[in-house]
Amino acid sequence: MTYESGSAALGLGFMLGLRHALDADHIAAVCTIVSESRSIWRSSLVGTSWGVGHTAALLAAGTAVTGLKLTIPPGLAHSIETGVAIMLILLGARAVHTALRGWKIHRHDGRTRIHFCVHVPGSDNSPQHRHVLAFGARPFLVGLVHGFAGSAGLMILVLSTITSVLAGFAYIVVFGLGSTAGMLLMSSLIGVPFVWTARRFRSWVRVLQLMVGVGTILFGCVYGVAH
Repeated sequence: MTYESGSAALGLGFMLGLRHALDADHIAAVCTIVSESRSIWRSSLVGTSWGVGHTAALLAAGTAVTGLKLTIPPGLAHSIETGVAIMLILLGARAVHTALRGWKIHRHDGRTRIHFCVHVPGSDNSPQHRHVLAFGARPFLVGLVHGFAGSAGLMILVLSTITSVLAGFAYIVVFGLGSTAGMLLMSSLIGVPFVWTARRFRSWVRVLQLMVGVGTILFGCVYGVAH
């Protein structure tokens, strides 16, 4: 492989990584986690942690395939895809639970009416006060699962175009950097409406979170059937 062709392959790997971050299942999963964030930098942390986990899984799969000459059985790949569907449903259910937890029904003593009040939990219980490492652990694990789920197709692509083991690992690293950069950007953008709503229409942020949770559950069900 010449220097020019190697550089082109790495450049293509980075661009494919950027595109890979936009897969619907990736966005759906990250969106449920970002919905708990109330600042842009924490939203970007979600995307970065997802990318690190995703790249770690790809490197592990790359070691098995390119270094140890192992193959990924179709049955295992199918099981991992099923795991992604289950993970999406659980993430959506968590978002729904978190959203509904912020709604309280109050009966006020009065002559004529019963009405509903929306209360958002105070800052003491907010995810904002979690330790950074604890906050990043969940997106890291989600990225890890997504990385293993997508590793079969990626490894086929790498092995069909790159003969050197070192070049294969370089491709995987650059692909991972691209996917991390793409998800960092996307998670930051996704966090904007949640941050803006939380600052101006605090009660409505739970409505957005509920919509995200329900949508992710439905998507997870469709994803599981399709795979």
